[in-house]
Order: sequence, then structure tokens, then C-alpha cells
Amino acid sequence: MTEGTTSAVEVEAGAESGESLVARLEREGDIAADYLEGLLDIADLDGDIDMDVEGDRALVSIVSDGPDRALQRLVGQDGEVLEALQELTRLAVHRETGERSRLMLDIAGFRARKRSELAALGAEAAEQAKSTGEQVKLRPMTPFERKVVHDAVAAAGLRSESEGEEPQRCVVVLPS
Repeated sequence: MTEGTTSAVEVEAGAESGESLVARLEREGDIAADYLEGLLDIADLDGDIDMDVEGDRALVSIVSDGPDRALQRLVGQDGEVLEALQELTRLAVHRETGERSRLMLDIAGFRARKRSELAALGAEAAEQAKSTGEQVKLRPMTPFERKVVHDAVAAAGLRSESEGEEPQRCVVVLPS
């Protein structure tokens, strides 16, 4: 989009709140950054906060120049602590804005690496479904993980759907 143009989503969001979608998401990022900086201070951890807007959500990352070992405690085993911190950060944003946030938090590049791995998994499952003509059922995943896999499958030209109940919900890749 070029400067000066406004998307339909921005117009709709702006009509409701008086600010554009990008401005609202940047505000969410600022609120989240303040909350996370306070958390880092309390935990006596070093890290820098990066903010961005991608599509219809604010992205906030905690990064470090040094070894990521200290920040790994904020990621936890397979991102469990990261997921909890993301929810707490969303609640902090909600408390300030009164609106539900879809903010995405990454710590020490964990979610970015995970996204790459999941995109490759989705592409491999799509290839397997194409070559065998049979559906491919993947392991249970979080909503974030399923979204990444669904996007990779769609990029490969196939359809996928989620089945099951949380926490056992998984992606099924359908052959063409």
C-alpha cells in the first residue's frame, strides 16, 4: 500500500475508534512494550523490545545481543511460557484499550524459528498428500502452529482442515 492510501480494514477500524488500524496496532505495541519492559525489570533480565505491525496484528519481540540463555527461561519448554506471557501481554493491552488484542509475542526468535519449521512440515505434508492421494494427519498443535501449517498447505495448492478438540486438535491435509 502506498502512503496516503487506506485499506477497507483501516477505514472500518478507524470509523469505530477514530484511529486507523495501523495506529491502533502501534498503540497496542507500545502498551505491550511498556508491560514487557516492566516484566524484564522485575525478572532482572536484559533484552530489547522490537515492535512491528504485520497484517492485522501487532508483533512484539524481545531480543538480546548476548547469549539467549536467560531469555530462554521466558520461552520455556516448547514455548509454553512464551504462550502464557503472550496471553498476559494481551490482557495488559486489553486493560488499557478495552479491546481484544491479537498481538503476537516472540522471544529470542523462538516463534520465528518455529514458523520456519512448521512451514516446512506443512509443505512436506502437502507433498505427501499429493504423491499418495491420501490425507495426511499431523500431530496435535497449538492454534498458532496450525495456522502456519494451514498457510503452507494452501501455498502448496492443497486444502487442509483442523479436527479434534483442544489440546488434541490437529491439521489434516487433504489430497486434491
